[in-house]
Amino acid sequence: MSHYSHAKFIISAPDIRHLKDDEGVEVAFAGRSNAGKSSALNRLTRQKNLARTSKTPGRTQLINVFEIEPGIRLVDLPGYGYAKVPLEMKQKWQRSLGEYLQVRKSLTGLVVLMDIRHPFKDLDQQLIHWAVERELPVLALLTKADKLKSGKRKGQLLMAREAALAFCGDVTVHAFSSLNGLGLDNMQNVLDMWLGLSKKQEE
Repeated sequence: MSHYSHAKFIISAPDIRHLKDDEGVEVAFAGRSNAGKSSALNRLTRQKNLARTSKTPGRTQLINVFEIEPGIRLVDLPGYGYAKVPLEMKQKWQRSLGEYLQVRKSLTGLVVLMDIRHPFKDLDQQLIHWAVERELPVLALLTKADKLKSGKRKGQLLMAREAALAFCGDVTVHAFSSLNGLGLDNMQNVLDMWLGLSKKQEE
């Protein structure tokens, strides 16, 4: 039984000031509005509707927090980069994303989700640079990997791993599909390490 299946929703907040106490550990999930963030969270937690998937990208405008057990959390950050959202709102999101990444003490790692066919767009890179500056480890998760045949998928993964070296930080890259679970174990292993869950499994 995975720890993640115990995840339960605890709060939605418009910005960092409305979040609960900055204690314990948490891993944040960030990505463009259509990168498949909610689907990845649902796959990880084995729950169909924990993170609400929306047919309209850009709907998640709040920071959503899920607790796995006391003091251990997953945080779903607002999706970014969706064309139809007013500029003012985009800038507000970017500010609250940047603020969260720079000042949240309990944040131990950042998962950046990107469509495997279009990785490392400008905002993705900006997020990763923020995390690297703060010496946070990053997992770049290349989503929708089921949409590519095996050879092309491996090629994209190698190319992305090569590109990730330019950040000069702790940036791991894995392919992932919420549809067939490809790469789920890789993601879990990284998160277990960041959240201290691998130690708990050994005990």
